[in-house]
Amino acid sequence: MKKILTVLALAVVAVSCNKKEGQAETAAQDTLTTEIKTDRIVSLNGAITETLAALEASENIVGRDVTSTFPADLKATDLGHVRSITAESILALQPSVVFGTTKDINPGLNEQLQKANVSLILIDQEYSVDGTKKLITEVASKLNKENYQPLLDNISEKIATVKPFDKKPKVLFIYARGAGNLMVAGIETPLHSMIELAGAENAAAALTDFKPLTPEALLTTNPDVILMFDSGLQSLGGVDGLLKVDGIAATNAGKNKKVVTMDGQLLSGFGPRLGEAVVELHNKLQ
Repeated sequence: MKKILTVLALAVVAVSCNKKEGQAETAAQDTLTTEIKTDRIVSLNGAITETLAALEASENIVGRDVTSTFPADLKATDLGHVRSITAESILALQPSVVFGTTKDINPGLNEQLQKANVSLILIDQEYSVDGTKKLITEVASKLNKENYQPLLDNISEKIATVKPFDKKPKVLFIYARGAGNLMVAGIETPLHSMIELAGAENAAAALTDFKPLTPEALLTTNPDVILMFDSGLQSLGGVDGLLKVDGIAATNAGKNKKVVTMDGQLLSGFGPRLGEAVVELHNKLQ
């Protein structure tokens, strides 16, 4: 009799364990198949915002960062620069999901949003053709959208039209916010990648990241072309103002007044308009 009771007890335990395992497996499957709600989106990166818009989700964007300047008619609250955005300002918009990049979102903001049970999707942005296509694909996947392939094809098709220069021009990108704040872009910057994609040579390739502009650096790099954001050149008072910066007039670019400008987000964003940006820059460097 004792043996029978023991067998029955073991059977009950086994059934109970199998039931719990089955429930746990079902719960895990439910978690994996749960779709992220995208009715109220906050986007903290310009390239991601452009991708959302290209995937016909712009009407769902309720908040954006300062780099999200395209499309121009986007109706969303400007939250400012991602480095200074607070969790409170984001939560006030009652978002269902927040998109950003791993390099921009600081750990503190990340933790606060997670504590508030807000879905946070962080993408590792790479400033390359493959990196841009990966970003578009990831955003489309999170939105459960399947109409993203034309965006990838458009990038490839436009870049394929860029013909090599007979001689690569040396291009120096200068970031400006007035004459007192001038930086040049070395390697490991989106501007370096863009210059190379356009078929040119980065005159500051010996530098890493952004470095202060100095007369000595200008003499060393001696660029054929100076590349700037539209807003940056305006902050200096135009080409005449740029030529007053110490060392600029002595360069090949300064002597020939070869200064090229582009919209900041288009030039450095690495979003769905990447192919368009590469073609525009290449043509302006002719």
